[in-house]
Amino acid sequence: MPEEEATLTFYFLGDKKSATDEVWARISDYVKAKGLNVRFSIKFIPVNDFKKEMLVLAASGSKWDMNFDTEWQSYREMASNGAYMPLNELLPTYAPHLYAKYKDLNVIRAAEVNGQIIGLPWTIKMNQRNYAQWRSDLAKQADINPEPNSIRTIEDLDAFLHELKKAYPNAKLTRSLPRDVYMLRDEWVDIGFHGIGFYLNDPKVTLKPVEQQPFYMESAIMARKWYADGILNKDTGLDSEDGASLWKRGNMVFTLASHEWVNANQGFIDPSFEQESSLLYPDKKTVNRSPLANVIAINRNSEHPDRVLRFLDMLETDRVLYDLVQYGIEGKTYVLREDGSVDYPQGMSTPTSNYMEWGGQWGLWRLQFMRPSPTYNEGFWDRESDFALEPRNVDSPIAGLFIAEDKIRSELLARDELIEQYGGPLELGTAPNTAQAVQEYVAMQDNDALKRILAEAQSQVDAFLKP
Repeated sequence: MPEEEATLTFYFLGDKKSATDEVWARISDYVKAKGLNVRFSIKFIPVNDFKKEMLVLAASGSKWDMNFDTEWQSYREMASNGAYMPLNELLPTYAPHLYAKYKDLNVIRAAEVNGQIIGLPWTIKMNQRNYAQWRSDLAKQADINPEPNSIRTIEDLDAFLHELKKAYPNAKLTRSLPRDVYMLRDEWVDIGFHGIGFYLNDPKVTLKPVEQQPFYMESAIMARKWYADGILNKDTGLDSEDGASLWKRGNMVFTLASHEWVNANQGFIDPSFEQESSLLYPDKKTVNRSPLANVIAINRNSEHPDRVLRFLDMLETDRVLYDLVQYGIEGKTYVLREDGSVDYPQGMSTPTSNYMEWGGQWGLWRLQFMRPSPTYNEGFWDRESDFALEPRNVDSPIAGLFIAEDKIRSELLARDELIEQYGGPLELGTAPNTAQAVQEYVAMQDNDALKRILAEAQSQVDAFLKP
């Protein structure tokens, strides 16, 4: 007996493009012809609202089927709160090809919580160490011409940003925070766990609170300086617009970028825009992106997890479906060149695309099917992988560890409240009397709750590292 039609609701990150519904209607027609009787309801949440809205959806018991997530958005909280469905039995049954790939790449463990597979991890090798990146067309107009790769330290960067600000006093210069540069300088690893991290030169992987580290005071003082001098945008903490969109539209003069965006086509809205970059602290080590950098997850309340997994398994093996999902409808949302690459239809570009480069697509990338595009040219992903394999770019010793929060939930809530109320302003540069404010913040966080957090998290790290 044929299965009844079901509607699968998917949530992605970013802004919904104009041809999205038409493309996914075509995808529905295609998978129905292959025996998967589903329609799709595709929803998007703006980048800066994504974490909050996903947590609200989960807390309210809302029903959806699949969503994009990432460790820099809501994944850790969603996973800790049981928002995602365990897939230990479902994954190998309904997505055997995808499951085999995860096993071959040894990334399944990264998506486990207490032995339960609750996410579908990323399989691409990348590193996002910081580059200084700036609008070189504007810099040249102001006769600011730094030697290639000469901006390497926080001191170099501070001087360069003040030059740009002097040349363009009314410009919104940047939303990039000095904190990230100091973390690179001192080889600090933020593990994405409530402001906790460790130093790469520590073989014991001793967890520490970030606010107690010497660089935190330095970065807060520098943030205050940048804020007061107009280098940091005054609305950095309030602006909900995606930073990448601001950069492409020319609404920022400087940003911190990764190897990916130093080498990819930026997709500037104005072809006269140009960019240059300089690798910061080139001799310092930093960790590669984890398998949780981009995740696909199934909501615990999904009524059709089997069909979601069947869809994802088809995506793993079917290039036609992959092209539909990633690029859309040939002739309408993309054109296919003779060399196998894709491009925008005439008169369209990255900022004006009606479908291609949609947000959240990264969790559905499949290297075996990815085509060269206006953003990523031939061989791009091989070069990304090679960069991640350089000696200074290393895998985290605890890559794949998910720290369970159930025993310290109330302590973490209290810590997060202080982070939001006091830590955020310090990192954004909006807190006056910075040195005193940091000392007071450290004292507020240095309590029994923090000791319990560190003890519990450290025990899980030690167990993970135990031979």
